[in-house]
Amino acid sequence: MINLAIVASHPIQYYAPLFQRIAQESDLNIKVFYLWDFGITNQIDRGFQQSLKWDISLLDGYEFEFVSNTSKDKGTHHTFGLQNPTLTKKVLEFKPDTILLTVSYNYISIYRFLWEIRQHHIPIMFRGDSHRILAKQDLKSKVKRLLICKIFKNFAACLYVGKANYGYFRYHSVPKNKLFFTPHSIDNNRFSNLNDEYLQEVNIWKQELGISLQDAVILFAGKFEIIKQPIDLIKAFINAKLVNVSLLLVGSGHLEKDMQDLSKYNKKIYFAPFQNQSLMPRTYAICDLVILPSYSETWGLAINEAMCMGKPVIVSDHVGCAADLVKPFENGLIFEAGNVDALTDCLREAMSDRDRLKRWGEESKKIIANYSYDHVIAGLKQALKAVLK
Repeated sequence: MINLAIVASHPIQYYAPLFQRIAQESDLNIKVFYLWDFGITNQIDRGFQQSLKWDISLLDGYEFEFVSNTSKDKGTHHTFGLQNPTLTKKVLEFKPDTILLTVSYNYISIYRFLWEIRQHHIPIMFRGDSHRILAKQDLKSKVKRLLICKIFKNFAACLYVGKANYGYFRYHSVPKNKLFFTPHSIDNNRFSNLNDEYLQEVNIWKQELGISLQDAVILFAGKFEIIKQPIDLIKAFINAKLVNVSLLLVGSGHLEKDMQDLSKYNKKIYFAPFQNQSLMPRTYAICDLVILPSYSETWGLAINEAMCMGKPVIVSDHVGCAADLVKPFENGLIFEAGNVDALTDCLREAMSDRDRLKRWGEESKKIIANYSYDHVIAGLKQALKAVLK
């Protein structure tokens, strides 16, 4: 039995089901150490600009502990947002054979933890999702590279989630034999069953929103913030002049008024408020195409969710999952980030053949089958075997 300590920033809707799944492995004994309680208590989400608490279970099925956070401004939005002086003590009390960090190293708590844990000679694994799609080559970037390379020497293994992330680790001098593929995944089962009940809910919701039952629906679901580029999507949709097609924007954020102002003269653009986790399968079920036009996105797990629901997808080339999940003209399209004309062309192309669009959706389901928790665990066990030999 391997004692595996997992250090995580806070309960996350994508990670908690994974921890539940890992806890079911007979050869692993895990304990998750959380550094912040966001997600299980009502707190303001800076991106959505509203108070939220996830409405699915994030703490059942595995052992966990919240480590006291002494930061005056708790959160993952700045380096000092995670300050957990007792983290090392708490982890050592668990007597781990190895440690997995699923939180970025760029927090005071993690820097302190890496320094304090060195003398105990416990192998540490790191799983991240950073990439270099927007990388610069200036002096500051070169200095930053040297610092990150030094940090990565603390890790006995690095678990990469996709192609862009693999390139990031290699750029920072992580040897190939220390890299293990643990694909970015979600709870596929929760999003893969499009049953009659969902279809009935979808028709009711369409009527409530005022969307014609005969219209195809293009969906954006997420934070209404600049980095997600929802305004580019609205502009592209208006320019595309699609027939019998509606655009549905689901979420909230500081751009909401600007988005509504831009959309007010187009009767085919609709808005819906933030949908909590239990409603997300219905949210994807309402649409025929999902768009993630972000200017920067480490991965984009919304695309995993959409593909599990059998939806074709369009993403910008700055979205981390593009190289792994989106096969142009097989399950979707990729466009140049920030290029509204290119996005307009993609919308026209995708909606020009509805039968082909459905085939793209079926291909999405086939592709995403290889991005599951089972595949994550397989990669994790390969890493454990390597660091504990």
